[in-house]
Amino acid sequence: MKNKLTKNDCIVLIRQKTDELGRIPKKSDFDNEDVSMIKSFFGPWPRALETAGVKKPNGERIIKKREKRRRAKENQIKYRKEHQKEKESQ
Repeated sequence: MKNKLTKNDCIVLIRQKTDELGRIPKKSDFDNEDVSMIKSFFGPWPRALETAGVKKPNGERIIKKREKRRRAKENQIKYRKEHQKEKESQ
């Protein structure tokens, strides 16, 4: 059994593998334990690669995420206002 990796260890491991391979590494380039540790810190594989700085962040995904958060906040405000009116009328 390997020692547990830290968040920084995972970033270094991804960067070293990138340099070694000369390309963006795939999950299959690592052993299962390393992949599990990396994903436990960073989530999906593309997010891990972005965090390590070996892959450019997907701008479209970021924009969609921000828009989803904005809509959720608007809905939350609307819901609170509607339920506040109901409480006041009771």
